[in-house]
Amino acid sequence: MADLPGGTFRMGDAFGEGYWADREGPVREVAVAPFAIDTTAVTNAQYAAFTAATGYTTDAERLGSSFVFHQLLAPTARKHVLGRVAGAPWWLGVEGAVWHAPEGPGSHVDDRHDHPVVHISHADALAYCDWAGLRLPTEAEWEYAARGGLDGARFPWGDDFTPGGREMCNTWLGYFPRRSDRPGGRTGTVPVTAYEPNGYGLYNTSGNVWEWCADAFAPGERVIRGGSYLCHASYCHRYRVAARSHNTPDSSTGHGGFRCARDLPQPPTEEGTTP
Repeated sequence: MADLPGGTFRMGDAFGEGYWADREGPVREVAVAPFAIDTTAVTNAQYAAFTAATGYTTDAERLGSSFVFHQLLAPTARKHVLGRVAGAPWWLGVEGAVWHAPEGPGSHVDDRHDHPVVHISHADALAYCDWAGLRLPTEAEWEYAARGGLDGARFPWGDDFTPGGREMCNTWLGYFPRRSDRPGGRTGTVPVTAYEPNGYGLYNTSGNVWEWCADAFAPGERVIRGGSYLCHASYCHRYRVAARSHNTPDSSTGHGGFRCARDLPQPPTEEGTTP
């Protein structure tokens, strides 16, 4: 984990590029206390250790299905498709899609121990945090950490999405949602330490997987941050550090994960005592 000193930072969209309904603005000064946060999203290996130790059953396992991006569906899972999501037909409801079979029955994560765990609900993330003695970050902590010390920048590394032509994060390349221009048409998650860390040593706070935060977005919904491998400027440019979205706490998808945080001791007050 990275220990961060906290302090005041400018939170929100400084460029007017956010979606109105997401309420990214106005930019405001927000104070956060010292805290620690995972430098990466929780991995398949870490979540496997948790379930092995506790026997925990995720919401997707309990409910019997989760959502898989259509191009990632395992060939062996075609007969398990329950239907498409209205308004987002690239999402398939798939019986048996869970964190250890992320593309449906017949898929596995044996070669993806260092990838972020997915198909994780808010409750699943909280259960892991409780086991690990940690918690989910608040939305303010998440953005403070994701910015890596840069004031008002679009991305964890600055304002240019591809500085010097370099790819900096795992988002969609091509024509969404039909064609991926990555080598071999690849899409999906990458290892949690792929790409360069930000100024605070955090990896992939833009793209790869959405990450749950502790905060409510609206009644019955929780905040998610960071965007995913499906985000693209022509469809969903929520891979900016100010961007936010939401989901219901029991929802899980093939691009939803989390990272953990914990409190740090507060600095002494002027009287020399810790509040």
